[in-house]
Amino acid sequence: MKILTLSGSTRATSSNSKLLEGVALLFPNHDFLFFKKLDQLPLFRAEDDAHPWAESVIEWRKVLQESNAVIISIPEYIHNLPALIKNALEWIATSGELVGKPVLPITFTPSEPRGEKAMQSLCWSLQALDAQIVVQLRLFQNEINFQNDNSFLENESVEMLKEAVKLLVGG
Repeated sequence: MKILTLSGSTRATSSNSKLLEGVALLFPNHDFLFFKKLDQLPLFRAEDDAHPWAESVIEWRKVLQESNAVIISIPEYIHNLPALIKNALEWIATSGELVGKPVLPITFTPSEPRGEKAMQSLCWSLQALDAQIVVQLRLFQNEINFQNDNSFLENESVEMLKEAVKLLVGG
């Protein structure tokens, strides 16, 4: 199964990217694609959503179309989803790559209660795109511990993450 992973942070040391790398280590039998070019998409403007599209838009849509499932992990910025993810989702509003596609939205924030409003905003956008939200998962950095190879130290939060990904991939 091809699983596309999207991090809502562009930071080189992003904890959301690190979380997605850890997920891939938990499921070595699946093909994970870490799409790290969302910041190359032009700012969405409806009048630009026509032929000829920017190469980055074409690549973004193709990668989404070829994936079987998507995991999106985001921080929370000013009680909302990052503009990087919002812009990427706007570029597929008319093309439909997420229609019916299983998606696992994750917020990965420093600690509770952060992430609740960002999750709500992300889910509203995914619902508008007719994505199949399998389950929503709010995780907190103070509850996830990484080893040197980016794998996780087992705990209850990691178990919830494993179960959520199993739901995403259908077993």
